Amino acid sequence: MPVPQVVFTDPPVAWVGRTSAEAPDARVLDADMSAVAGASLQRDDVTGWARLVVQDDRLLGATFVGPHAGELLHAATVAVVGGVPLSVLRHAVPAYPTVSEIWLKLLEQH
Repeated sequence: MPVPQVVFTDPPVAWVGRTSAEAPDARVLDADMSAVAGASLQRDDVTGWARLVVQDDRLLGATFVGPHAGELLHAATVAVVGGVPLSVLRHAVPAYPTVSEIWLKLLEQH
């Protein structure tokens, strides 16, 4: 069972599931944290990125680097452990999008 991991550095790093190196046949979806308008509500100089590792409409793994990375990890953990299809996950829009808007940037690539 995938175990979520968070390293509380500045910026924080969080991940769950498989990496792109561990799943070379999977598709990689990347998004830049600075492109997320809601992230600027947290701070002016937002830097970071997010990556989803996807295969056959399933999330195999996710990595977040940047503000609130640990909080972003919960949805990824549920999706990886529960085998939630990305076509379903994209309908679970965050209720108060700030940094969590990164999910929308990632899933619109799918």
